[in-house]
Amino acid sequence: MGKGGGCFPSKNRVPAVVESDPDPTPNPVSDDDGVSIPIETVNQMIEFRKLRIFIVFYSMYGHVESLARNIKKGVEEVDGVEGVLYRVSETLSPETLSAMKVPPKGDDIPEISAEELVEADGLLFGFPTRYGSMSAQMKAFFDSTGSLWREQKLAGVPAGFFVSTGTQGGGQETTAWTAITQLAHHGMLYVPIGYTFGAGMFKMDSIRGGSPYGAGVFSGDGTREPSERELELAQHQGRYMALIVKRFQPDSQH
Repeated sequence: MGKGGGCFPSKNRVPAVVESDPDPTPNPVSDDDGVSIPIETVNQMIEFRKLRIFIVFYSMYGHVESLARNIKKGVEEVDGVEGVLYRVSETLSPETLSAMKVPPKGDDIPEISAEELVEADGLLFGFPTRYGSMSAQMKAFFDSTGSLWREQKLAGVPAGFFVSTGTQGGGQETTAWTAITQLAHHGMLYVPIGYTFGAGMFKMDSIRGGSPYGAGVFSGDGTREPSERELELAQHQGRYMALIVKRFQPDSQH
């Protein structure tokens, strides 16, 4: 995955080896001229690393970030997979953010460039809604991926969404639904969670964000914190995505 896309390993990238694989030794390979490469040399070339799911998000008041951090927890419940948190760049001026009373962002989560997306084995994008679709900051990030689109470098990579809306009718489903167009043009594989969360998807005893499209949170006027069930759903999405990504690896055991 990553460069080259999907379950077809790129020539230019060393394949990941899941830590739990009993025999990480690859099959004999040849170089571009058809000359066999000694297996000892291949072993030296292999980078033994975990599969990586990039959790790329924009969060203005911290609600989406809360989901992102719990998604990371869920990802890392699966052996051989790690979650990596990234922010997208802000598009509003410091003056505007100050007027909107937006809290400062911590420096523990780096910003991501479009080119770095090719290093992921799976992608989860999180963002607040703006009139039923993604925020301008996330749309600007997707708009910066043109060079990747031209070469279809993300084709075949599993990807999904998680969202935040202000009200119950604010777009928990449409925000993710309208974002699918971004994945379609890149050839990425959309991975919704469906109803795999089980009974938690059906309970009506409290307000809960999230849908079959992905985890979600209701922020209200900005002061409402994510509920325990919303955070549990986010953690479930991370775990579910990690299992899907593992299944896409050629060396995975099904």
